[in-house]
Amino acid sequence: MKPYQLQTPRKIIFGRGASADAVHHITAHGTQIALIHGASQSRAQWLIDALHAEGAQVHPLPCPSEPTLPMLQDALETLRPKNIQTVVGLGGGAPLDLAKALAALIPATGDPLDHLEVVGRGLPLTANPLPFIAIPTTSGTGAEATKNAVIGVPEHQRKVSLRDDRMLATLALVDPALTDNCPKAITLASGLDAITQVIEPYISAKATPLTDALCKPAIPLGLAALKSLMQGEDQNARDTIAHVALTSGIALANSGLGAVHGLAGVIGGLTPAPHGAVCGALLAPVLKTNATALPDNSKIAEVQHLIATTLGDLLTFTQTHGLPTLAEMGVAPSDHAKIAQAAAASSSMKGNPTLLSEAQLIACLHAA
Repeated sequence: MKPYQLQTPRKIIFGRGASADAVHHITAHGTQIALIHGASQSRAQWLIDALHAEGAQVHPLPCPSEPTLPMLQDALETLRPKNIQTVVGLGGGAPLDLAKALAALIPATGDPLDHLEVVGRGLPLTANPLPFIAIPTTSGTGAEATKNAVIGVPEHQRKVSLRDDRMLATLALVDPALTDNCPKAITLASGLDAITQVIEPYISAKATPLTDALCKPAIPLGLAALKSLMQGEDQNARDTIAHVALTSGIALANSGLGAVHGLAGVIGGLTPAPHGAVCGALLAPVLKTNATALPDNSKIAEVQHLIATTLGDLLTFTQTHGLPTLAEMGVAPSDHAKIAQAAAASSSMKGNPTLLSEAQLIACLHAA
């Protein structure tokens, strides 16, 4: 058996109603709190009010879209003078990633580009991050359990990572009740992201016995829960997909991803297309391409069988429930070659179970 390691948040609390104790967990790390939330502060007001009632000083900051380098730099300028003791991310993957990056960089003295991969210097952090508490309100990215924050760099038309082992959350507090009644389109896109993120680490060239043990049971659970949620609101399915998303974050932090995310990361830098929707559109073509290249890979065959028996044809299922094609998301065919070339050099591509050529990647983009 090959050697392996497992990195996770320092503490994970999972369960319906778990957010009722959020204030206690947050204030245990200080009373000067940066709270990063989504576009509307109203959805975070319950937590702001509860923290104020306990005597905490809250500095709320919106993250209205997927975080970019200018957004991160502006937030650092705002928060560094505030003597922040704890950073809380409340929302989907975007607020969680921005919060994670701020927790990492508020104590630092250099420029974010010193630490960003690909377009920056990719250096380790110069100081330990502040405590970071992640409270997801969607079930998709698994950002509550990962050691990287994805940041868009408009100047380079790329999305890249700020990555350090110390960026794992101090606490991942996952309350599926916070995802109840999430709109269908977001549920579909984020659910497909979570499912992709238990599939790619499972078939990854860097998979380990521990990540296999996490991913193997999560794949059929996620597929069944997503199918149920496309038929109507279902609390049990919400609980299940939240568990799968958390599992996906742990898995990808330890075994990497693959060609779906290699391509999606580049696409995210070119268009405002939702990350989960991009992953959902690419999953079937990339799986098919990998299966053709590796006809004897039992894991890929297992995954394809699970998808077929639960959802039927994946592209038909996703399009029936409103998932747009890449073209409908603004990905021009004329950009396919550029996307494939850039994706080939991405960190995610290193986990793909086989090396895919530029022509194979272009074919995946065309099929999606």
